Amino acid sequence: MKLFGRTTLATSVQAALLSTTLGYSATSIAEEAQEEVVGIEVIQVTARKRTENVQDVPIAVSALSTKKMEILGSSGMDVRALSGKVPSLLIESSFGRTFPRFYIRGLGNTDFDLLASQPVSLVYDDVVLENSLTKGMPMFDLERVEVLRGPQGTLFGRNTTAGIIKVQSKKPTQDFDASVSASVGSYGSTDFRLAVGGGLTDDLSARVSLLQQDRDDWIDNEAPGFEAKDELGGYSETAGRIQLLWEPSDKFNALFNYHFRDAEADARVFRANIIKPGTNDLVSDFDREVVYHDAASRNNQTIEMSGASLKLSYDMGNHTLTSVSGYESAEMFSVGDIDGGYGASFLPYMGPGFIPFPSETGAAMPDHKQITQEIRVASNELGQLDYQFGFFYFDEDLTINNLSFDTLANGAQNGIAVQNMQTTAWAVFGSWDYELSDKLSLNGGLRYSNDERDWDGTLVQSPFGAPSFSEKSSVDDSQVSGDLSLSYKWTDETNVYARIARGYRAPSIQGRNLLFSGNATTADSETVLSGETGFKTVSADNMARLDGAIFYYQVSDQQLTAVGGEGNLARLLNADKAVGYGFELDGEWFINADLVLTGSVSYNNTELQDGSIGVAPCGGGCTVTDTIRGDGQAIIDGNPLPQSPEWISNIALRWSKEVQNGELYVYSDWSYRSKVNFFLYESTEFTGDALLEGGIRVGYQWSGESADYEVAAFGRNITDEEQLTGAIDFNNLTGYVNEPVFWGLEFKADFY
Repeated sequence: MKLFGRTTLATSVQAALLSTTLGYSATSIAEEAQEEVVGIEVIQVTARKRTENVQDVPIAVSALSTKKMEILGSSGMDVRALSGKVPSLLIESSFGRTFPRFYIRGLGNTDFDLLASQPVSLVYDDVVLENSLTKGMPMFDLERVEVLRGPQGTLFGRNTTAGIIKVQSKKPTQDFDASVSASVGSYGSTDFRLAVGGGLTDDLSARVSLLQQDRDDWIDNEAPGFEAKDELGGYSETAGRIQLLWEPSDKFNALFNYHFRDAEADARVFRANIIKPGTNDLVSDFDREVVYHDAASRNNQTIEMSGASLKLSYDMGNHTLTSVSGYESAEMFSVGDIDGGYGASFLPYMGPGFIPFPSETGAAMPDHKQITQEIRVASNELGQLDYQFGFFYFDEDLTINNLSFDTLANGAQNGIAVQNMQTTAWAVFGSWDYELSDKLSLNGGLRYSNDERDWDGTLVQSPFGAPSFSEKSSVDDSQVSGDLSLSYKWTDETNVYARIARGYRAPSIQGRNLLFSGNATTADSETVLSGETGFKTVSADNMARLDGAIFYYQVSDQQLTAVGGEGNLARLLNADKAVGYGFELDGEWFINADLVLTGSVSYNNTELQDGSIGVAPCGGGCTVTDTIRGDGQAIIDGNPLPQSPEWISNIALRWSKEVQNGELYVYSDWSYRSKVNFFLYESTEFTGDALLEGGIRVGYQWSGESADYEVAAFGRNITDEEQLTGAIDFNNLTGYVNEPVFWGLEFKADFY
């Protein structure tokens, strides 16, 4: 296999393109030929805020390459496309494309409120994105994505009890490169991406990245009196990034990053009574392309996000000083037909099935601002001992409006509750790496964190005519987190490690109930103590790689949100503890120069352990299998955590062959997760069966006069698997399903 050489004509075209796009006079670019080395690539990660070979990092970490991310997102799928692609990772959402919920090793949060915190943190270009809305930022023009499993309390701090997703976009360089891709697919979908970068002057380089994704509405509404063709299912998404890298000397550089997102889409499409009573099967006449809504015309979601960051790095000789300043803001509005049907039991019409009453609710975030600042000092390969230490500051101020609408009055607003939350947090941290011998290293760190949250809420208008009122609440805490690991170089090809770590999730406030019943709830900090041991090995001929880990963790005072139930409320509570254990394997094998196999598998067993906690079960129609207390609450002691499958696995195979002056390839990947509970309590209906989804891509790559080209046909969920992925339990057997089969064609060109 060969990578395609760069021609003189290509150089001229590329220089002209960059000059037109970025407005500078390009100098000549040296022609360069390159042969591809067959075998395992050295994967560089920044899991410990240093650039390191993943083989040397005593943490369970998986890295997804640029090409893998492009393939996974080829159907226009958002960040949820990562779900199941690495061990122990699941991503889902009941909020549509805007509000992903992450679970690692079974730990996550099913709460859909805009104040909800998660035990999985998303770090995008070195800036933590705290609010779940901001975690939906599209992933495009990326260098890599790293998934760190287990507590990351030393270097990343709060709300990382389960782990982190670390996203790194491609950075500007002095070398010119440009990429353009366009695809068309099912449901009138289009996807256009453009990235161009290079040197503007001898010490200033830039990179511009753009994304435009669109899909037509494709779901028909067949509710009597509300019939409409192609009324739901579409979206339009625009995102961009501009980066400037200034390198006036070998010792100092400054990277500025501005990014934005502007999206409009339908909110999550709920479907009333799509579950067969007494089972978790879809009803026999289920049709993914049809709904029966009386509020479909108002089902809508808009999001605007923008932010900027400045990363400064100064090499002082033995140490490097790094400063990362970040600012993020977001606005959103969303409204949906929550009951998933039309009419009501007190009207002469309703359906599909029993609709006790109509429910049309929404949420808005008219104001959100987040400021972060980190300063750290790291030693530069001093020898036996290396270390880093620093300070972190976080400030977030947001306003949320919880809304209610009268479906029977053509969607007139009849309720609003306003919440304001201010969060302030700061931390000091330090970590070290000490070489005990040529083969044995000791690594560790500590972090002291302080968190404060001040909340106030006002019921402005009640949908039930209740009087207005206001209330306030505050929570604060200080915690010490950290980790200690021992890594041993067993052979030149194999490293083994053992790690213990402590992490925490900051205290939380939940005020969504204001709109219906009042009384905000709070939860104390949760802490987790985790232990794991693992290995990372490559074959002597560098044609195979295998990483593995076994782990056990115990969560104390675990934060849970009892979501839904009769009344559809959200109540925070702390469980005494939860435990989890399992194993993970992640590998890659070059069977020969033309055939590559990659795969992963993980097993996670989780269990809640608190006999005193009960939660409200479903509001009607479901078969609860837990014991029901005298007060009507379901006892959840012994249950697995929600959205926590025992098994997650992924396998991919790529075959290629040189044809003429190019390369023909076939790529297929398959992801599996075992069954999951949707809620804290267990019921027959609200359980998701095992889900297997497959993808395929057939393409041809070749080199022309001016660029490298690729054309491909692809498909996602190619077996058109239909499974429940979530539910609404307060009203009837309402649920939602996975994405349908998708077929598309893509063209891509890379200029150098």
